[in-house]
Amino acid sequence: MTGESKETTEKYKEGLSKTRKSFSGRLNEIMARYRKVDDDFFEEVEEVLIGADVGFETVMELVDELKHEVKLRNISDPKEVQEVIVEKLVDIYTGDEELDASVNIQKDLTVILFVGVNGVGKTTTIGKLAHKYKEEGKKVVLAAGDTFRAGAIDQLEVWSERAGVDIIKHAEGGDPAAVIFDAVMSAKAKNADILLCDTAGRLQNKVNLMNELEKVKRVIAREIPDAPHEVLLVLDATTGQNAFVQAKQFKEATDVSGIVLTKLDGTAKGGIVIAIRNELDIPVKFVGLGEGINDLKSFDATEYVYGLFADVIDAEK
Repeated sequence: MTGESKETTEKYKEGLSKTRKSFSGRLNEIMARYRKVDDDFFEEVEEVLIGADVGFETVMELVDELKHEVKLRNISDPKEVQEVIVEKLVDIYTGDEELDASVNIQKDLTVILFVGVNGVGKTTTIGKLAHKYKEEGKKVVLAAGDTFRAGAIDQLEVWSERAGVDIIKHAEGGDPAAVIFDAVMSAKAKNADILLCDTAGRLQNKVNLMNELEKVKRVIAREIPDAPHEVLLVLDATTGQNAFVQAKQFKEATDVSGIVLTKLDGTAKGGIVIAIRNELDIPVKFVGLGEGINDLKSFDATEYVYGLFADVIDAEK
């Protein structure tokens, strides 16, 4: 294991500690309490999964598969069921075909649009990604397209300074599409590699917000026909099912290509990753595992499941 992958594994383990304590801690209690695998046992497992925000439909599906597998393998010891749960969670995430968690980076300019409601950590996410790409040697430009939220432009400007990248901005209350247009032209003129575009998180109503997003996308596509190359929806993991509802709404209204799940380290409901994958079929591309500038990590399904069950897996080594 390289130093970087070891650091990532530790970050997942540490970042998912709240979920693990609640989730695998409660599962361990159930495993220890029951002498046999019966209906009461499965009912309690169901409750723990729902409590971790794995999602109702996903839990029902998972428990049915667990029952089938237990019967098939003739498992009578509850402790052996934990291994099957780990297997099934990996199966659910990888699905029939594994969703691509990589970012669609182009040879020329890559345009990434960020959407999401206010307060989910959208601006911070953009700043951290700007830092990440700059560290990788890429030339990055930021577009302050959230012109409606007080302080959003200033906040993004602070991040541009911190990351050492250029920012294109207009006055507060200006036309977001005009900002994005100027940013596209500037990024092209500077031969930039990546343009990260902030957008409004809330307007008077959902229709206005979605119309605004469509307008922004049209402006980008006029200049770069296959752009935006990614539309990343930023969600706050600590809001649990509310984040799931937001994902559903944004998916209906715009072409979301991936999810950035912030504050995963601050919640005991980290199962939301599984629910989003299984019920909405959108890949999680980045997860926030801490507040530091380097704590936004590319999503890795294996590391994630390890983070959920690290104590059990480590104990078996």
